[in-house]
Amino acid sequence: MPEIGESLREARMRARIDVSEIEAKTKIRAKYLRALENEEWGLLPGPTFVKSFLRTYAQALGLDGKALVEEYRLHHESPTDTALEPIASSPRRARAHPPGGGRPPGGPSRAYMALVGFVVLIIILLIVALVGGSSSKNTRGHSSSRATTSHGRAHAHRAGATAGAPAVPAPVALSLRPLATVYVCLIGDGGRKLIPGVELQPGAGTPTYHARRFLITLGNSSVTMIVDGTPRSVPPSNQAIGYSITKATGRRPLRVGQLPTCM
Repeated sequence: MPEIGESLREARMRARIDVSEIEAKTKIRAKYLRALENEEWGLLPGPTFVKSFLRTYAQALGLDGKALVEEYRLHHESPTDTALEPIASSPRRARAHPPGGGRPPGGPSRAYMALVGFVVLIIILLIVALVGGSSSKNTRGHSSSRATTSHGRAHAHRAGATAGAPAVPAPVALSLRPLATVYVCLIGDGGRKLIPGVELQPGAGTPTYHARRFLITLGNSSVTMIVDGTPRSVPPSNQAIGYSITKATGRRPLRVGQLPTCM
């Protein structure tokens, strides 16, 4: 069986397709496509990205992407890489996202629906607080001093009972501003894929997401992260970059084995 890179190159040459055409079709950067054809695995962000890019490239050329990925696993992927790789999504969920990235057709995204739900919840809580405050004020105006004293004691007792309860972490706000083409996988609360492993283009900013904790993988450093309204740059790196972001700890770097994926 021909080598992986040779199979890709021969298929592209037979079809008389330039690398730039494949780049435009798959949204995979040309330097990564050439690295696949030359089997220069070290130039790619990691084994998970290699398999994703390889499958997408093969399908664009009309090849069996699954067979090429299996060939890569057998001959080039070490047991250590397999052990560190997160559990992949189910086939049905993987098919929900086109190979080139982007939002699947057929309605609003899950991130948009989550944001709408969050706004509705805040409005309900504000209404409850306003109604509760007005009712409490009227009750105090018509109560006797003895009833007021009893209410104060009961309130103090409840406050003391709840003082030891653990505090719920406050949500943190995050948005991204690409400076060049950059691969992004963003995970929110409950493992929700807010940005499902796609390449963002320069000038295409994201909406502001809210979560108690974010996990993010970046293919390169060409992006500005807006954390709670503060722009934060990403240090240059020759490999994929990952962070855990919370209100309490801020932006904490992740090791290679901890990087989330959206495969």
